Amino acid sequence: MEMIQIDKVQEALDHLANKDVYVHLETTNGAYASHFNSNAYNVGAFIRNAKVRYKHAKIVGSETFRIGLKMDHGWVYAEGLTQWEVDDKGRLIMAGHDAEGRLMVALEISETPFEN
Repeated sequence: MEMIQIDKVQEALDHLANKDVYVHLETTNGAYASHFNSNAYNVGAFIRNAKVRYKHAKIVGSETFRIGLKMDHGWVYAEGLTQWEVDDKGRLIMAGHDAEGRLMVALEISETPFEN
């Protein structure tokens, strides 16, 4: 994965607009957050293969980035993204990691369903 370059990611997001696409959105602070810090508690969200059609996408930020997908009746957004790639299957993969390299947020968009 490469560090996000706004113009390239925006171009990839625009390429997938107005199409039926599958979204994977995941956030986590780590399954063991409360194990290492008794004042922390585990949080996370996970959505896989949500079929959406967005008409507009926007990426904003400077060091970490927020991406919003505007649909007819709502939004999908992810914040804290730092890296991206288009993989060999044409899927747009974006992620944010903490200073220790642990996944904190992932947003993936594909024209075909993600495998389990």
